[in-house]
Order: sequence, then C-alpha cells, then structure tokens
Amino acid sequence: MSNLTLPANIVSNPKLSQWFRLDQLPLVTVCTGKVELGQGIQTALQQIAADEIGVDLQQINWIAGDTHLSPDEWYTAGSLSIENGGAALRTALGYARYLSIEAAAKKLGVTANSITIEHGIFSSKDSQQQITYAQLANHLDLDVEITSNEQIITSKQQVMTKWVGRSIARDDLHSKLSGAAFIHDFTLPHMRHARMIRAKHVQSTMTHVDIPKIQQLPGVEQVVHSGSFLAVVGSNEALIVLAQEKAQAFVSWQTPAYVQTQTPTEEMITALQASDEIAFQQGTADTAHTTVKARYSRPFIAHASIGPACAIAQESDGILTVWSHTQGSHLVKNQIAVGLRQDPSTVKVIHLHGAGCYGHNSADDVAFDAAFIAKMTGLPIRVQWSREEELTASPFGSPGVVEFEVGVDESGRIINWQSEVWSPTHIHRPGWAGKLNLLGAWMIDPPHPIDETKDNPLPQGGGLRNAITLYNVDYQQVKHHMIPQAPLRTSALRGLGAYLNIFAMESFMDEVAQALGQDSLEFRKKHLSDPRSITLLETLAQMASWSNRANLPEGTGLGMGFARYKNSGAYCGVMVQLRAEEKIYIDHVWSVCDAGEVINPDGLINQIEGGIIQSISWTLKEMVTWDTEGVTSATWDTYPILNFDEVPKVEVKLLNQPRVQSLGGGEASAGPTAAAIANALEQALGVRARHLPLTPDRLAELMS
Repeated sequence: MSNLTLPANIVSNPKLSQWFRLDQLPLVTVCTGKVELGQGIQTALQQIAADEIGVDLQQINWIAGDTHLSPDEWYTAGSLSIENGGAALRTALGYARYLSIEAAAKKLGVTANSITIEHGIFSSKDSQQQITYAQLANHLDLDVEITSNEQIITSKQQVMTKWVGRSIARDDLHSKLSGAAFIHDFTLPHMRHARMIRAKHVQSTMTHVDIPKIQQLPGVEQVVHSGSFLAVVGSNEALIVLAQEKAQAFVSWQTPAYVQTQTPTEEMITALQASDEIAFQQGTADTAHTTVKARYSRPFIAHASIGPACAIAQESDGILTVWSHTQGSHLVKNQIAVGLRQDPSTVKVIHLHGAGCYGHNSADDVAFDAAFIAKMTGLPIRVQWSREEELTASPFGSPGVVEFEVGVDESGRIINWQSEVWSPTHIHRPGWAGKLNLLGAWMIDPPHPIDETKDNPLPQGGGLRNAITLYNVDYQQVKHHMIPQAPLRTSALRGLGAYLNIFAMESFMDEVAQALGQDSLEFRKKHLSDPRSITLLETLAQMASWSNRANLPEGTGLGMGFARYKNSGAYCGVMVQLRAEEKIYIDHVWSVCDAGEVINPDGLINQIEGGIIQSISWTLKEMVTWDTEGVTSATWDTYPILNFDEVPKVEVKLLNQPRVQSLGGGEASAGPTAAAIANALEQALGVRARHLPLTPDRLAELMS
C-alpha cells in the first residue's frame, strides 16, 4: 500500500533507530527531541508512546534532548510538542509496532493480525506461547527508514494498553519536590563555579577593566577575560558570588548609542525606525455605515523565571559536553560550536530539567558562558546567573502597538477590518534562520557580529501571531511595521505577539459591540461560523453565568476574551470577574479549551491555568524599565510579579475531541485572559484600558 504523508519531524529524522531502540532491555528505549520545561509534556508524550507500542509507562527508557541520542526536533516551543512531537512519535512508534508484530507472528507461527500487545507482551489466540520485546530484539532491524500506510495504522487496533486520555501524574514531580532533580543540583568531580560580570545593558562594551584587582578578591582562582566577556572562577560558590558583586567596581562600560531614556510604550514604538509591509490582505473593501478605531500597546516584559539560569560544561577527550535546560539542544549545540569556532561534532548538549521556561530565556546564553569558560580554563565549570542577570540580561518579550479600524454596515456587521502592528522581533533564538544569537559570542574577542533581526512570517508569525482575525469579515488587511533595533534585546516569550494581538482584538470586539449597542457575546457569535468556536463560547457563557452579569455589585465586572492560538492551534475562551478599587482584584476566572484529542487532561488543565495566572501577572503588573545605562527593573521590588495571595479561583473545562487531531494548548490562554480583564474593567468602572500593564497608577490615570 502507498505511503501516507509523513510528519515533518520524521522527514528530517527518517531512521527508526533515531526514535526507538532495544538497547536497555528489559526497558524499551524511546527518544524524542521535545524536552520537559515544567509543562508536563514528558508524561503526555510517554502516554502516546506507551499506547503506540503496547507497554506500560514504567517499561520505557526515556531519552529527551540529548544531541548524541535524540532526534533533532527543532525547539520545544510554539505549543507544538503534542501537535508535532506527538505526531512524530505516533508515526515512528507505529512503524516499530508494525515491525514488531510481524516479527512476533513469525516467531509464534501465527498470522500477524491475530497478535495483540499488552504490557509489552505479544500474544495470539492461535498460540499458547507469548513473546516480549526483549525476545524480539535480535529479530528486528531498526536501522531502517520509517514508512507509514493504512496497514501500519490499522495495527494500532491490536494494542490493548490504553494510556492516552488519562490524567496520569507527572513522573518528574516527585523528584523535583523531594530531591535533586534540577540542573542546579548537578555536579561534576573537581567542578569550579563561575559568575559573569556584566553591565546594566548586556550589549554594553567594556572600556576598562582592572584584572589584577579582580584577581585579588577572596575566592577568585581565575579570571576569564576576552573582549567584553568577563567572569570570575573559583571552587567556593559563596565567595564567587560576593566577588561578582565587588568586581563591578573595577570595570567601566559604554552603553550602546541606541539606548535612550524610557518613554511611554506607544510613543517609543511608533517613533522607532521600521520597515513597513502589507503582510495580509483578503477580500474587497466596501463602503461602511459606521467606522470604529482604537490603538493598544504592551511594554517590554521579562521572563522572570523563578529559578535562575544554570549550565555545566566540561571538555574531555576532545568532546565539549554541555548540560543545559535549553529548549533546543541540537540548535544550541551547533551555535556553541560556531561561537567557539570549532566543529559541531566536537560539541555535545544534554538536556537537564530547569525551573521553568516561557520562551527564549537565558538558558542558551548561560550554556555558552559555561562552554567558553570551560574551554578557556580546561576545568569542569558550572555557571549560574544571579537574579539581577535574569531580569536584565535575558532577552525580553517584545513591546508592541496594535491599531484597528473597522467599517460596520447598517445591520451592525463588520465588513472591513484593517489593522497595523508595530513591534521589534519576537524570535531571535540561537540557530533560528541559521543565525548565531548567543550573548557571550557577541562579547568575546574577536566578537561574532550581531545579526540583523527579522521576524517570523505568517502563518506562524512573531509580532503578527494572531494578527489575522478569525471573525468573518468581507475585507481584511494587516500592515506590519517591523522595528529592527529596539532599546533592549528581544526574543521569544510565551505566545510571542499573540498576547498583545489577542488582548487588542478581543478588547476591540467589545468596544465595537458597545458602540453598536450589542451584547459582546452575541456580537462575537454573529461573526463566527466555525461550530467549535460557537460551542466553546456558549459553554463558557454558561459556566460563568454571563446572562446574570448585569446583577453584579457596583465596581465589579465580568469580561470575556476568545481566540484560537495561531489561528490553527487550540481554541480557548476566558471569562474574568474582577473588582476595581485602589487596584484591580481578580476574584474568579473561568476557561474553556478545545485542543482536539486530549492526551493528559490534568496536564492540559495545568497549562491553561498556568497561562491564565502568568497573563494576570503580565496584565496587571509587569513592565521592564530602563535608563541610559541599562535596565533598572533588576529585582522583585522593581519588577513585581503576581503573588500567591493574588491568585484567583480558576475553573477550566476541556472540550475533548477524541477523533480530532491534538492541538497545542500551552500558550492558548494568555491573550484571552488579558482581554477578559480589560473588558471586565470596563463593566466595573466604565473606562476602557488599552495600554498595559493595568497598575494602580494606570488605573488612577484612567479614572482622572
């Protein structure tokens, strides 16, 4: 039978042995390029794997993110681990299952379609014997190219073990809660600790350094200096941390000329030089009866990971091994090699769990720091960033401005939709577009050039992610103003441009509905034809008692936001009930998510909840600040995030679609949550919030 279309990750990693091996028997080895970043994806992927090959979870030897052992699956990003990584595993392991069934049938002397697999044991109604994967190992050639056809897919019916769809407890949590499970706990014999010496603006140039005085600081055994790259090294971590702070007195820096005094986001963004293009256009504009226009913005946002970045590196026998909590082991491996000006075959990257990741944070930069220092000293090196480095040296989520102008016909339906998006790049990862995007590589002597930034094009989009409306309109145009140079370094942060675009679009839908005197829920439904979207909104309205919102106490509001992430991922709707006093208090959040077939319900709910809570923090509190020397929001006092006592009650309902493709849901709730807050605030106080964050000062401005 003819082969079916193979997933892209299989096309780039075509050998079965890249995904499935029988080298750690009695366990079966399953390999993936998708890594655990705190999102619970490891357990969900293991559930997919166990279902495909008919084993229990504890029978799997799991390998993820090891560049010598795992397939290259790009980054663990974009809410694509289940959607793409899961699809690749299903194809690869489906082929492994098919080959194993054929081999088992031959060994048992029965027909292949009489074989069933359960708990890793192959049985047949036509034989009293059984056989295991261990017994089949010598009868399987796994060094073959993966194929897929209807016969292979049909063999899935012979698997009795069923893990998909169950809320299996994450297998990484026990060790993380009870022992040394993070990269920060990993040690090597004779390891030294290193700390970086940096300016307030990480792309500043070093103009003077007094190395002898730094070498005299207590605990400093070596100083690594190359260009504007400066680090202290020693065996006592506590003394090295103190030396890092004291060494700043012996260094002078020159801030880049493009760094200007901070001004309001809207003013700053629209004043910066940009390249302009019409990114999307469809339909024909018609004469409108009414026109509505509004502009929205968000500031620079920090990753603000609770656990600071860490990496360990050691060179031995000509191989430089780097342990990292990177999102892209293969990509950062290649970029470290480029940065060190050596062959990629001499570098190995092994993923270890970090304390949380929301995009391109500092994991890749600290990996290069450790690799370079290990090369320069010949020692096993551990580098951990400080809290101040995390909040100043990591790439930031890009600021942006979105403007809408729509034309409405006499019946109250939107016919013309025009939008403009101003933003720096939302993706500047190591290896993206083949570029070397590592901070340390830009600092060493001779420095690698800082490549000109560009943004991810549609349909995925960076600044334009979710800029195309899902609502039914006759004419739509999206203009993009890409800003190549911003005051601060930017790259991927959870959701990329979708957070701002959805906040703006869903706020604007409420504004247009209000201008027309229409209920905002019915207004949305009137512009939708997709039954999944309509069902989700109706379910959400019932959960949150939307019909009773007029009876809420004074100063209280109920608002909604809705989107389909990237217009191709999970559908997510959010309703927020809040109180507006001297600040905004979020009391209750309801959410409905349709992510197709749900692999692990509890895991997906956790992702939706996490996105909601982080979005509340972004929307109410978070904003990077800077002056002419660099970033000034370098502590939790100057960059506050949501506290535990500010977390509201959150209810999530999943609309499981077992016969529909699984969709990525990790970033689906952020944008709808922000819009729901702004829309609820309008009901509570009668003011429209268009510019984030909605701090008490911003609230006072709106009320004045």
